[in-house]
Amino acid sequence: MIDPITVEVLRNRLDAIANEMQATLLRSSVSIILKEGEDCSCGLFDLAGETIAQACANPLHLGIMSPAVLSILRSFPVESMKDGDVYILNDPYLGGTHLPDVIVAVPIMAKGKPVAISTALAHQEDMGGKSPGSMASDSVEICQEGLIIPPLRLYDGGEANQTLFALLRRNVRLPETLTGDLDAQIASVKVGARGYVSMLEEFGAPIVADAIATLSRQAASLTRQRLKEIPDGAYLFHDYVDNDGIDLDRMLRIEVKMLVTDGQVMLDFTGTASQAKGPINLGYWGTVSAVSFVFRAFAGSDIPVNRGSADFVRVVVPEGTLLNPRYPAPVAIRAHTAKRVVDVVFGALAQAVPDRVMAASAGSMSVCSFGGVRSGTSKRFGCTDIVAGGMGARPGLDGIDLVETDITNCMNIPAEALEAHFPLRVVAMNYRGDSGGEGKFRGGLGIQRTLEATDGPIQCSFRSDRHRTAPWGLSGGKAGGKWESYIERTDGTTEEVPSKRVFVLNKGDRLAMRTGGGGGFGDPLQRDVDAVLNDVIDRKVSAHSARSDYGVVIDERAWAVDRTATDDLRARLREQRGPITWLFDRGDGTLEQRNAP
Repeated sequence: MIDPITVEVLRNRLDAIANEMQATLLRSSVSIILKEGEDCSCGLFDLAGETIAQACANPLHLGIMSPAVLSILRSFPVESMKDGDVYILNDPYLGGTHLPDVIVAVPIMAKGKPVAISTALAHQEDMGGKSPGSMASDSVEICQEGLIIPPLRLYDGGEANQTLFALLRRNVRLPETLTGDLDAQIASVKVGARGYVSMLEEFGAPIVADAIATLSRQAASLTRQRLKEIPDGAYLFHDYVDNDGIDLDRMLRIEVKMLVTDGQVMLDFTGTASQAKGPINLGYWGTVSAVSFVFRAFAGSDIPVNRGSADFVRVVVPEGTLLNPRYPAPVAIRAHTAKRVVDVVFGALAQAVPDRVMAASAGSMSVCSFGGVRSGTSKRFGCTDIVAGGMGARPGLDGIDLVETDITNCMNIPAEALEAHFPLRVVAMNYRGDSGGEGKFRGGLGIQRTLEATDGPIQCSFRSDRHRTAPWGLSGGKAGGKWESYIERTDGTTEEVPSKRVFVLNKGDRLAMRTGGGGGFGDPLQRDVDAVLNDVIDRKVSAHSARSDYGVVIDERAWAVDRTATDDLRARLREQRGPITWLFDRGDGTLEQRNAP
């Protein structure tokens, strides 16, 4: 039996290899969605397609990369693999996520035989289709969203598949960006392969295999132990996606029934809406990814990232629904649906262990893909802007302001990156006061961000969510602010932008985004008065909200709390409200207790 010290050394070695792959990809990439947005993930897999290690990156890819590797292995059996092979895939119905997420993999060879698979998934800036960025918010079938790549050899024994490269370059708007980012992915997976072989040479293949098996057993044991802390029972929760990008008035329900029995968990999404006409459908493995994130967050970061951590959570999703669509349903903007799955599962979990679950985070991203041709030239440009909202408050801690949360985990795109390379100017970017849900612990704030087109026309594909529903507060905390977006035209008119829309910006037009805040946690009348004062000074909370929501009276001339008046006001507000008997505050006066199935 392998000794525990060696196991821990090899666990960290595997993590280091995966994180070095991630760093290589980010530093070698071309597009800002990779260099700045960091929308990518890297990992190591065994020859059965099971996860060995994964970089600390984008959790949405947690459940995606393993089925993608399996799809590659079905097309290219292990015995056919050779040194110098590079495989590529983006088909969402064969293990991908959506078409911009391109997966590249290489066999890791030792003594002339494959021993593992090194894999990198990266969001490509454009893969063709009807709109720049390949994420049209109004597509009705996947063929409109871009070039679909089944598992193919990009390199065969070190020789480039020039036919495939020519096909790829001809079908995208930004061929140089695509090939540059593909080169970064290939560099990344080769770094992973070299690191893995070096580890084998240093420790020996039997020791490494024993350590990987031991780590898988550890992950399974620790996960089962943590899941047993959830009380047995049935827990029901639901939430909504604003619309599907086609029927803007129809909200789509996501519902889960969580059954817990002695550390075994089943998530049944049978009550979820049928698959959508528009591109918000989320593939089955994307749903699994969202669920995996929630229970990994609950179980703890000390558990090794491998297949063993998923052994005790079962996901049931009927085919033909929003969370398990049939081909050729469009899936381009599935991330917003995945974020709502996270909210729904956390909502079910909060009923079982309310002191261990945070309030809902903002629940969306403001994402807009821009594309066009620079005036007076034939040169195309394309980029994607990503803007986050606020994080939900936690038991004992405020939510974090302006941060990407849960399964997406991307970075906000810096103003400098947009302005230096594209005809866009960031006119304003500042915190959105009062957007965080009030509570003993305040939800994180969203932001106000305004972009101006400095050239035109620019085609825009905008997608977001939570314009119609609020991120729920928990245990007495209030709901976070909803999202808002609109266009300010040069003629002085203003157009509201619903959560999903395709439009054109002309020179001088502005796109204004107001991102949502996280829900609050706990009774706002119990919030520390000095924390409220500091929030008012920092313009995160208005003096009106301090008084009406937190019961804190502030002398704005002296910037001090009137503690006697505050005690009296809090007593009156507490009497008017009565005791907190609800668990969830969905905003607009909707208060809910535990939802029994």
